[in-house]
Amino acid sequence: MSEETYRYRQDRKQAEKTRQKQDRRNKAPKKGSLLKKVLLACLLLGVVLVGVGGIAFASMIKDAPKIDPSKLVDPLSTKFYDKNGNFIYEYGKEKRTKVTYDQVPKVLEQAFIATEDAHFYEHHGIDIKRTAKAIFENVTGDFGSQGGSTITQQVIKNSFLTPEKTLKRKVQEWSLAYQLEQKYSKHEILMMYLNKIYLGNRSYGVAAAAKNYYGIEANSLKELTLPEAAMLAGLPQSPSNYDPSKPEDQKAATNRRNLVLSSMHRQGYITEKQLQDAMKVPVTEGLVPKTNQQGMPYEAFLDAAVKEVEGKLKDVDISTDGLSIYTTLDPKAQGYADKMMNTNAIIAYPNANFQGAFVFLDTKTGEVRAIGSGRNNYQAAFRGNNFAVDINRQPGSSFKPIFDYGPAIENLKWSTAHLINDQETTYSSGQSLSNWDHQYHGMLTIRTALQWSYNIPALLTLREVGMDKAKNFAEQLGVTFAKDQVYESYSIGSNPVNPLEMAGAYSAFGNNGVYNKPHFVQKVVYPDGTVTSFTPQPKQVMHDYTAYMVTDMLRSVVNSGTGTTAMVPGLDVAGKTGTTNFDDKTIAQFGYPAGATNDSWFAGYTPQYTMAVWTGYAKNEQGNYMLGDTTKISQIMFKLMMQAFGTDNNSFQQPSSVYRVGNELYIKGGNHNDVPSSLNNDNEKTQADKAGPQNNGADHGNGKEKAKNEWKQEKDQGKHKGKHGHD
Repeated sequence: MSEETYRYRQDRKQAEKTRQKQDRRNKAPKKGSLLKKVLLACLLLGVVLVGVGGIAFASMIKDAPKIDPSKLVDPLSTKFYDKNGNFIYEYGKEKRTKVTYDQVPKVLEQAFIATEDAHFYEHHGIDIKRTAKAIFENVTGDFGSQGGSTITQQVIKNSFLTPEKTLKRKVQEWSLAYQLEQKYSKHEILMMYLNKIYLGNRSYGVAAAAKNYYGIEANSLKELTLPEAAMLAGLPQSPSNYDPSKPEDQKAATNRRNLVLSSMHRQGYITEKQLQDAMKVPVTEGLVPKTNQQGMPYEAFLDAAVKEVEGKLKDVDISTDGLSIYTTLDPKAQGYADKMMNTNAIIAYPNANFQGAFVFLDTKTGEVRAIGSGRNNYQAAFRGNNFAVDINRQPGSSFKPIFDYGPAIENLKWSTAHLINDQETTYSSGQSLSNWDHQYHGMLTIRTALQWSYNIPALLTLREVGMDKAKNFAEQLGVTFAKDQVYESYSIGSNPVNPLEMAGAYSAFGNNGVYNKPHFVQKVVYPDGTVTSFTPQPKQVMHDYTAYMVTDMLRSVVNSGTGTTAMVPGLDVAGKTGTTNFDDKTIAQFGYPAGATNDSWFAGYTPQYTMAVWTGYAKNEQGNYMLGDTTKISQIMFKLMMQAFGTDNNSFQQPSSVYRVGNELYIKGGNHNDVPSSLNNDNEKTQADKAGPQNNGADHGNGKEKAKNEWKQEKDQGKHKGKHGHD
């Protein structure tokens, strides 16, 4: 290749390189221009989003409560009020001791910080990293499913805000936490928290907890050991589950304490040796025996009220949330009930094991005025065993108006004179069924059948109504059934119920068929003034004729039937007895007599009050049975409460949908087969309608004098002796 050719090629290569460089220069401005446009668009979008976010943030915090110093000075406790708004009790007041920062030992401060807020002394109210993590974890779940709250935020939440888990409440919490940090020092905020936090055993604040668990006084907190401090710091998450004084919780308490110790070690507060030594200490070491607490008045009632609040307001903690709970309590009625249940001054009980429970409520509103939670059953132990709402016992014949005769009148429009043939009958399974007197009474009215509490007519009535309609009727009255199943034996009350359910159901009969769910609380007021009403919505669950006709038949029970012991002079009383007996196996095992009774009920009402009473024994043991007049104690309890507090002597008013002929009631346009032949003439029926409720509140008899006279004759002959009450 010649030199000229070589140079030519080299020049071409150089020219190509130069051209390529120029092309790249020409393209570069275009790429830069596009990037600038993208960046500008992102910037504008960011500005818009920030603006929108700022507007939303401002909207959320505009109605947030102000930082009120008075709510930060003292920890908030829950206050209870009676039905008239009078103060009853402040929960936790007697178990709160305020201490200063100088009184708190470093080991206790470090234990709480390591557990609750590791960056407490670094942030300005909000732990950004922890909050971001919580928000990220909440993206795939419900808002509020993960925490992230600092100690400052917890002070804000417990002092100013409702416990609802919403974005708005959380934003308000962030804003207020930042404000709090601007107004108070870290030490002040820490003490707001340590003096407020609930640590179980009615202990509000670390000083009260140190005293209750370890016997250490407020001025001696520095005596707390490392394991004890860690134990206390682990309690806020769940005081009732990590209580070292309860044997069943000691394993969980140990694990929780050790988790706190590990956190302290990880953050450099304690050495490896301190960690290992502290973990070896039994969680029970240093604990002092529980002392008798200051008695809470009306403890069982307030217990029921708290359960009602917690059932409706899932996220509240009555120990720390500063609620004002306005109850339905009548202090005089509850005081009398407590005296009647826990002493022999009003009723002479057969023995110390004999038990009883009742609910006494307003017939028109369903507001519970007093309860009998069991004889000597609470003993100043809040959250004790409350028989009035917790027991499940068979109601016997007191269930017949709810499951048999009420549904029959409602669905079949029977009159109280409807006839049932009381004859030999078995359950569909073939199992035998008998009346309590082991007699058959032939054709009798449903009034008579209910008045004398015969079982066979009840079953035959249920069959006429149908199980589904009977179940629906009972459920409308607040009765629940296990596994949503019903059986023929429920016609005579073999299903378990409690006094609260029975009182609620019976009150609807006395309230023209309107059901109000029994309740212990009128309303709850939060610290920020927010009010939650607990008054249930009234519900018409049956026709007024059903309610009145059942009521009228239950008058006969009280005036001349099985419930005469419950009669209260001057008051219009309707009610029903109910008893259950033991099976043959139990009788043989414990040596009970053949006529022994297991449960004895009386459920009744006036236009003013309704009361359902259960009596019996908590468990089967030798001598734990009722016989003779002891089965009537339930009626006596009802009578005494009504005598003491019943002031309304008005009678139940017969509705226009019902007319009376003699002693019996009929529905206008009802079951024509029940109407006496003498009323087939319209003029005669008109006369009967005009007659109206001439005998309101009086003994209306059973409509069958022959049947009544026969029963009296049998009674005189001794056929009923020793068998009464097994209905």
